[in-house]
Amino acid sequence: MNILVIDGQGGGIGKQLIAAIKKRMPNVSVMAVGTNSSATSAMLKAGADNAATGENAVIVGCRTADIIVGPVSIVVADSMLGEVTPPMAAAIGQSPAKRILIPVNRCNNYIVGISDLPIGRLVQAAVDSIQKSC
Repeated sequence: MNILVIDGQGGGIGKQLIAAIKKRMPNVSVMAVGTNSSATSAMLKAGADNAATGENAVIVGCRTADIIVGPVSIVVADSMLGEVTPPMAAAIGQSPAKRILIPVNRCNNYIVGISDLPIGRLVQAAVDSIQKSC
């Protein structure tokens, strides 16, 4: 099972996701791709098996992932203050991988009907969904 975690900005959500995934499922392969080097570094320190940075890394990673996980903004072109490029969002959306998206209401993207749960609870719910898919 190949899990691709994508995050940007400081990589805080990706870092929490990777730490939780590796704690609960230590034998799965987790690749981290950051939209910038800070996000990549944070996720690598959290225990990712390998990591890369940037648009091409997202596009290539989406080809082999079984599950893609990250904040919902990874599928919105120009989100994260422009860090998610249109080709990145398209690659994630067109990937045959299962997408598990964390509803984060930031940067002018709001998901109506989603309660404002703490990020930690959302991360645990995402890991529950990943575990069910493995």
